[in-house]
Amino acid sequence: MSPQNLSFSDSLHIAILASIFSLIIYWLIRDRYRVRNLSGKHVFITGCDTGLGNSLAKWLDRRGFCVIAACATEKGGQELQSCSSPSLKTVNLNLADSNSIARAVGFVTEETAGKGLFGLVCNAEGTAPVAPTDWLRIEDFHSVLDVNLLGLIEITLKLLSLLKKAEGRVVNLINAKGLMAFVGGGYSLSKWGMEAFSDTLRIEMQHFGVKVSILEHGFFKAGIVNSDIIEKYLFRLWNGLTPEIRDSYGEKYFVEYIKAQRSSVRRLCDHDISSVIKCMEHALIAKYPRTRYRAGWDAKFFWLFLSYAPTCLSDMLLRMMFPAPADSRRSVPGVLINV
Repeated sequence: MSPQNLSFSDSLHIAILASIFSLIIYWLIRDRYRVRNLSGKHVFITGCDTGLGNSLAKWLDRRGFCVIAACATEKGGQELQSCSSPSLKTVNLNLADSNSIARAVGFVTEETAGKGLFGLVCNAEGTAPVAPTDWLRIEDFHSVLDVNLLGLIEITLKLLSLLKKAEGRVVNLINAKGLMAFVGGGYSLSKWGMEAFSDTLRIEMQHFGVKVSILEHGFFKAGIVNSDIIEKYLFRLWNGLTPEIRDSYGEKYFVEYIKAQRSSVRRLCDHDISSVIKCMEHALIAKYPRTRYRAGWDAKFFWLFLSYAPTCLSDMLLRMMFPAPADSRRSVPGVLINV
C-alpha cells in the first residue's frame, strides 16, 4: 500500500506505534546512564548484621563507597568489619530507641564531614509475631511498627538535610507483604506504611534533587523469613491464649497453621539474593533510578498478581493456603494447598 492510499486511522495507528517504540528505546537508553565519580561517596545502610543489608554493605565497600553500616549488635558490626576494608564504618543502631537513632545520626554527620550523604538504604526486617489477629496484643504490633515503620521514618527525617546537601537518594527495602496483607500482625502494616511514606517523600524531595526508590522484594533465605523464629512466637502466643479463643480455633487448626507457614516459607523462599543486590545497585548508581524495583519471582508474579486480582479471587486463594478454625462459620471447608 502506497503512502497516498493510507487512511487517516492507519496513519494514526502507525504514529502511535512509532511513538511507543521510541519511548521504549528512550527508556532503555536512559536506564543505562550511571553516576560518575562514585568513589568516596557516603552511603548509610540500616540492618547490616545479616541478610540483605550485610551483603549490600560488603558489595558497596568493594565498589569504593564510604559505607556506614548500622548494626543492631556489636558482634554483627565486628564480624562485618573483619571482612571489609578499613573505609567501612559500623555504628550500633536500635531503631526502636530515639536516643540510639540520634547517636547514629551524629556519627553519620561526623563521618560525612560536610559532604552530605549520597545514599540512605532503609532495611529493617523484624517480622515476628505473625499470627491470627485475635491472638495478638497491642504490644505485639508496637514491637514491629516501632522498628519497621516509625524507626525508619525517624532516622530518614533526621538525615534529610544531609541527603539534600549531596542531592542523594533514598532506597527503601519493602517485602512482598507490602503488596498483599495475608497474615495478622504489624509486619504488613509497617510495609504498607513505608510504601505510603516513600511515595510522599519522593514527590516532595524531587524539588531538592533527592531521589527516592522502593525495592519490593520477595522472600529470601538470607532475609526475614525464618520458620523457627515464626514457630517459636506462634507457640508462645498459642500458650498464652484464653481457653475461649483457643477452643474457637482448636488444636488441629494450630497444627495445620504451623504446617502452612512452614510450607509457604519452604516454597516461596529463594536462596539467591543477587537479584535484590542488582536492584539496590541500580537504585544507588543509576543517574535516573526507577521509582519501583521488584526482585524475586514471587514479588514479580505471585504477590503482584494477588494484589491486583479481584478480592474474591485473592481471598479464595488465601483461604486455600491456610486452615479454617474449629468454630468457622464458612459454608465451604477450607482446602489446604501448597503455595
